[in-house]
Amino acid sequence: MSNTAPAVEKPKKLPLPVKLVVGAAAGVVGTTCIFPIDMVKTRLQASALYSNPFQAFRGIFAKEGIRGFYQGLPANLVGVTPEKAIKLAANEFFREHFEREDGSIALHHEMISGAGAGFCQVIATNPMEIVKIRMQMQATLPVTERQGTMAVVRSLGLRGLYTGTPATLMRDVPFSLLFFPGYANIKAALADKQGNNSLPTLLAAGGLSGAMSSICVTPFDMVKTRLQLSGGKERYGNMMNCFATVFKEEGFLALFNGAIPRAVVVGPLFAITLVAFEMQKSYMIKHGLL
Repeated sequence: MSNTAPAVEKPKKLPLPVKLVVGAAAGVVGTTCIFPIDMVKTRLQASALYSNPFQAFRGIFAKEGIRGFYQGLPANLVGVTPEKAIKLAANEFFREHFEREDGSIALHHEMISGAGAGFCQVIATNPMEIVKIRMQMQATLPVTERQGTMAVVRSLGLRGLYTGTPATLMRDVPFSLLFFPGYANIKAALADKQGNNSLPTLLAAGGLSGAMSSICVTPFDMVKTRLQLSGGKERYGNMMNCFATVFKEEGFLALFNGAIPRAVVVGPLFAITLVAFEMQKSYMIKHGLL
């Protein structure tokens, strides 16, 4: 009788091009669902006009109506498609590279994978977010100064689309370093005895990890937003000067302006996005659509 242990069957993996498509679709679904909350977050961070999320929500609705909450969504979706595709696919790619034979992965390799995904995504994130921010602020400008999406893109130019890139990197790399290991471990902790997750546990894992990670990196998001506003680069110059100016003029707590709205945006965004990602993966693997 042979004493050889049966080989562990590793779970099937999606090819990288398929991961990119699945990630893009998941990003579109998640972003569309939470865009109104993101609008409130941007208005809070961009000016002192509103003192809390509820006031901002009422103000936008009173002045701009329902459509005001979706100002800049089309441009955002154009950017979200490659951004989420790169972020989710890159994390999976790096994790699979570090996986052991039994499919497990060390925590430090999870963190490296997340950080790598955050670094890779910035090529798409920065142009998408600066256009989104400019579009979300159009309604606050005089009518004669307002621009359409393509006019904003043309006025920025290629170099302008990457204004605030260091701050974006300082936000997205630590965020992904925290988020992806957090998601994987909360998901594992909430799984049943067979290692399977229900829809509520997937939503909880994505939402909790996304919200906590976003709060941790809010100062970098606030600085990025200030730099990417029209005139922001001219006023602040660079990321470090922006930090110093905001701290001196507005105090330490100003660095966390929008932390709660951001958590309320990012938590549901990644909960919905990761559920969409996981469900598409499971369906394609189950039905052999590879």
